[in-house]
Amino acid sequence: MMTSKSSKEAFVWIWLPGETGPVVAGKLESDNGNIFFNYGKSYLERIHGIPPAISIYEPELPLKAGSLSLLDGLNIPGCIRDAAPDAWGRRVILNKILGIRGTNSDTNEIDELTFLLESGSDRIGALDFQRSATEFEPRASSNASMEELLESVLRVENGVPLTPELDQALFHGSSIGGARPKALISDNGVKYIAKFSSSTDLYSVVKAEFVAMRLASLAGLAVAPVKMVKTAGRDILLIERFDRIHTDEGWLRKSMVSALTIFGLDEMMARYASYETLAEIIRHRFSDPKATLKELFSRLVFNILCGNTDDHARNHAAFWDGQELSLTPAYDICPQGRGGNEASQAMLISGSNNLSMLKTCLETAHNFLLSTEDAHAIFDKQIFTITENWDSVCEEAELNEVDKKMLWRRQFLNPFSVER
Repeated sequence: MMTSKSSKEAFVWIWLPGETGPVVAGKLESDNGNIFFNYGKSYLERIHGIPPAISIYEPELPLKAGSLSLLDGLNIPGCIRDAAPDAWGRRVILNKILGIRGTNSDTNEIDELTFLLESGSDRIGALDFQRSATEFEPRASSNASMEELLESVLRVENGVPLTPELDQALFHGSSIGGARPKALISDNGVKYIAKFSSSTDLYSVVKAEFVAMRLASLAGLAVAPVKMVKTAGRDILLIERFDRIHTDEGWLRKSMVSALTIFGLDEMMARYASYETLAEIIRHRFSDPKATLKELFSRLVFNILCGNTDDHARNHAAFWDGQELSLTPAYDICPQGRGGNEASQAMLISGSNNLSMLKTCLETAHNFLLSTEDAHAIFDKQIFTITENWDSVCEEAELNEVDKKMLWRRQFLNPFSVER
């Protein structure tokens, strides 16, 4: 049954490159389960302005008048869906709107435009959604403490309605993706995504992600900076945001699209996403394609070596400047639990093969303009880096011996994975 919280239209606001305030770009309208976008006349007139209007993303939403067609198989433009909340954010919004029913409620009770309009304004990328085309009212958070955020997380996990104060604290992070508890915070002029340990965790998932992100950085990958903090006995991972730039005039926002959007797919079609296809797109549409291909191949290798099999197409993204794409820093390298040795990556690697093995990477190295020797050099460097820095990074994370032993040679450097 549809809740009374439903919306038929929403206005899309965008932060143009170099600007600290948004302008209205156009309108979303719901029609028989599909959501269509058209640019506003005032926005199209800015094409030759300073700064000029840019497309939200091409080729999906080119700068032209009229309602724009959806790509085959999609019911909402992918670049718009990228700015919508995913599993965790939807749980927070359900709690906010439906109260205790949120823990057992189907997210289909609330339509997509309402999720866009009810989520926080400081979402990933450079878009926000408003009910007005003329007045922008940010849905901002109070400066909640870590303790307040943690209490909010526990309440949402347990299906307990949030108090108004806690609701405001956690609501700020409702617009970011992923299934795990998280929130957005600012500290000393830096914006972070805060990831919380969950009451259902069998081991310290946030510490495992910290270890993986730090080792990836030490291996030379472009990775978002991370740090660990502790509040009320719970571990919290802070990941520095790279889609925000602080200036004296305010915050700049960088436009981003997921690899899923770049592929022209949605979640139902995500199984068709592949590293080979992404490599081909990089060769034609990305800035500095040769360096980008090596970086992406290195990330694929590291995902395999650290046991991150959750490398789906929403966990890869690119900046969009209106003309070309550039790979963002890596931001979600989280080792996944595995029963035995054999494992598979979320995205296809070589043809229909997605087995988590260095041998699979070798099969596709040429698609990344890399020789067999280049690939082996990347393998050797990463294995050496992980081995040499394992103890010191685990100590930095204050990882206990039980978790450390469980991760080593199972998630990290699993014998199946290092086969070549």
